[in-house]
Amino acid sequence: MFSDERRDKILELLHTNGRVLAKDLADLFELSIDSIRRDLTLMEEKGLLKRTHGGAIPSLKVRTAPLPPDVRYRDGAPHQDAIARKAASFIKEQDTVFIGSAGIHFGMLKFLPNVPFTVVTNSIQVADTLKDREAIDVYLLGGKVKRSGSITDALANEFLRQFTLDICFVTGGGISKNGISTSTPEVATLGRVAAEISRRQICLAPHEKLGVDFFVKGGPITGIDLLITDEEASIEAIEAIESKGVTVCIARTIEDSP
Repeated sequence: MFSDERRDKILELLHTNGRVLAKDLADLFELSIDSIRRDLTLMEEKGLLKRTHGGAIPSLKVRTAPLPPDVRYRDGAPHQDAIARKAASFIKEQDTVFIGSAGIHFGMLKFLPNVPFTVVTNSIQVADTLKDREAIDVYLLGGKVKRSGSITDALANEFLRQFTLDICFVTGGGISKNGISTSTPEVATLGRVAAEISRRQICLAPHEKLGVDFFVKGGPITGIDLLITDEEASIEAIEAIESKGVTVCIARTIEDSP
């Protein structure tokens, strides 16, 4: 593997897992840790990531380009699956819920309960995956379809306002005591509409997004009824959010049996 290909793979792992460890990368690429550290240093100099003690985390910018669908809709990392599984467990028979177009929303689908309920979504990928589930009624918002397969324009907002929801599963590029935030105004607006028409907001907050503020605020953190994060979340970020009166739940990763 050429060095550029290796660095592209490192970026892909960063986007999927929220962090990389130098030791794991050395094992994966069969290189010395020093070689991996040189890769990470060069990538940090280009603004592609941020070095940490044992590896790296994504470079924190207030605006980031959305991941392509073939990356966004892959199987999630174990900590993301733990959050998605816990979130799905709150869906009850005959509920009406909003499931958006984020990768962690897609990760919820394999954990959805086998009971009758309704899903409202702005994601073609989510709707297509669920359309053959007999117990689930699926409503896809109308509007202009983006290349990512999501729909977030003014038409989608008006469509969404026709509903009342039991649960809105919210997430964002950044989740902090300051609120839920995203890279683009249209995504933030759609999130606000979904929150306004929902009786309960459950926030899916992987550790790599916690304590981070993005470009556009989607809604206040105080509007969240329950925030679900994972075992690697910063204690400081959790305490800052709890100080706003938000209940925080830690989703435990289920290890595969040997």
